[in-house]
Amino acid sequence: MRLVDVLPVPSLRTQRLIAAAVVLTQGGIAVTGAIVRVTASGLGCPTWPQCFPGSFTPVPHAEVPGIHQAVEFGNRMITFLVVLTAALAVLAVTRARRRHEVLVYAWLMPASTVMQAVIGGITVLTGLLWWTVAIHLLVSMAMVWLAVLLYVKIGEPDDGVPTARVPKPLRQLTILTAVVLAAQLVSGTFVTAAGPHAGDKSIEDPVPRLQIEIVTLVALHAALLIAYLALLLGLGFALRRVGADRQIIRRLVVLLILVAAQALVGRVQYAIGVPAALVAIHVAGAAACTAATSALWASMRERTEPEPVQR
Repeated sequence: MRLVDVLPVPSLRTQRLIAAAVVLTQGGIAVTGAIVRVTASGLGCPTWPQCFPGSFTPVPHAEVPGIHQAVEFGNRMITFLVVLTAALAVLAVTRARRRHEVLVYAWLMPASTVMQAVIGGITVLTGLLWWTVAIHLLVSMAMVWLAVLLYVKIGEPDDGVPTARVPKPLRQLTILTAVVLAAQLVSGTFVTAAGPHAGDKSIEDPVPRLQIEIVTLVALHAALLIAYLALLLGLGFALRRVGADRQIIRRLVVLLILVAAQALVGRVQYAIGVPAALVAIHVAGAAACTAATSALWASMRERTEPEPVQR
């Protein structure tokens, strides 16, 4: 008898709570990763999967300050929360015998977490090369997107009928906003790669940086933000014209507020020299915008209970 067969069948509420925890941990690990970077703790544990050769935990070392070890090791420990919530999601939806679509989204969580662990290992072993760090963050954002879809799909009935809630052109416009968001996230990693936070401050072995003028990258980042915001505003006017459901409008309004706040944080941090605290807040904002865009996309097509058969 398999373990999953002896576990109690989780309620829908329990499944959704677990899925919400998956969203929070996936976004949280991106924020703690940013904290590692801005505190120059990226090589606080200079090896992987061990922290130091022969030890999985930090050890006193003359060349690696204890605070850097604690920050990097703490980020690695949070990975266990990500793994735990991902495993619970798989167990919950499997035990509840949810439809194939939900199972796929659930299994993507532990699978992508393993991939992230490998990318993190490559990042450490290559000395924090800027492009490995960029990939690490971008995969985290993709996982946040998928985790939100898992949460939404769990809440839909398994025997429901997929129903479009807005015209197809508006769904396509939402896809375009997601593409621009992805480009915005990529450009953000370029700005960071050329900026002052390399993840480590070693003078003897400095971390290679992206050799592009940061002013140029910031201008590109700002232009993509304006395009993203313009598309969202256009989407809002179109949704009002077609009389879209209040839930969709509400999610769009939340997203617009998050994007405006993110723009403000970005402008302030650039103006005052990119302080560490604002970088972490900016990454949290990126995760929130990604989650909100995913939720908006998901709200435009849902599974509804089939109409009862007339006799």
